Formats: sequence, structure tokens, C-alpha cells
Amino acid sequence: MRAFVADQDWLTVVQPPTHAADLNPVEGVWSLLRRCFLSNIAFTGPEHLIRTVRQGLRTIQNRSDLIDGCPEGAGLTLTSA
Repeated sequence: MRAFVADQDWLTVVQPPTHAADLNPVEGVWSLLRRCFLSNIAFTGPEHLIRTVRQGLRTIQNRSDLIDGCPEGAGLTLTSA
């Protein structure tokens, strides 16, 4: 991997700390899921939980305004090449 990265002049790789949840955009997705779809629910069983998680992830995926905030919340910016 180091050789590949070294050969790519356009690529900048930064090694984050071992555990840095606030720098991980995926944590923003899980936070949205917990806050908007999984709070205040008494699940009737594993199937109910799985169905609710899938539905919540689909909703987040289809709402670009929600998903766009996740990298920004981690201090990252998306740029086009």
C-alpha cells in the first residue's frame, strides 16, 4: 500500500489516531440512525430491529442533505477532481 500511495502524486493519505470516532464520517451515519430511527422504540424481536435499521439506512441514503453532513461533521470536505 505504501508503494502504491507513493506512486500517486494526487493522493494524500493521513493516518488518524487509533481510535478517533469524531474523525470517522461513518459515526455520523450511526448517530443519525440512532437519533432518528432507533430511539424510543421497544423492538419486538431481532427481525423488527433489523427491519428498522434497514429502513433507516435507506432513508438516510436517499436524503443527500443528511448524508452530506457526515463528512463535514468529521472535518472532511468532498472535492471533485
